[in-house]
Amino acid sequence: MITDISINVYHPMQFERGKAYCVSAASGIGKSSLLHFIGGFRTDYTGEVRLNGQDVRSFSASQRAELYRTELAYMFQDLRLFPNLTSYENVQIVNQQTHFRTKAYILSLFEQLGLSDKITQPARLLSWGQQQRVAFIRCLCQPCSFLLMDEPISHLDDENARIMAHILTQDRQERQYGLIVTSLGKTLPVHYDQHVTL
Repeated sequence: MITDISINVYHPMQFERGKAYCVSAASGIGKSSLLHFIGGFRTDYTGEVRLNGQDVRSFSASQRAELYRTELAYMFQDLRLFPNLTSYENVQIVNQQTHFRTKAYILSLFEQLGLSDKITQPARLLSWGQQQRVAFIRCLCQPCSFLLMDEPISHLDDENARIMAHILTQDRQERQYGLIVTSLGKTLPVHYDQHVTL
């Protein structure tokens, strides 16, 4: 279980499991890069990124795969949905690997987020805001010690952002994972233990 992420790239930063952090910066400063560094998706930086004290760059391919399967959940800025798969199939790609959520739970999230009529629609036919909500549902199908969300509400109206925040707050109360959210100005409306500026 990852309990601590320490970063010394832009400047020293510490993230603890169970706490929520908002990382803010202007466009192009490195918010997305920071989240990619944590997972080892990118290693082109000067400095260190450590998970429980171990340098991410020292992890083997199998260790990184285990990280993505059990420890780190992502909602990427570019969402990474498969355009020809339906909304539900995009969620199931993760859930079939983790067996973490029931079908009833997943369908309840689609309903809460106003997507019940989009379940069988290919992702390519959804608006970007609808795709963001599908990607959010998918990331909740991942067991994790930390959830990393890259500008998760950039294309959502205030009501859908509020609903997403409510679902996320409930889920974190149950699972106690750490949360790192990046923001360009429009911030997911949850309680943050710390605001970090790059």
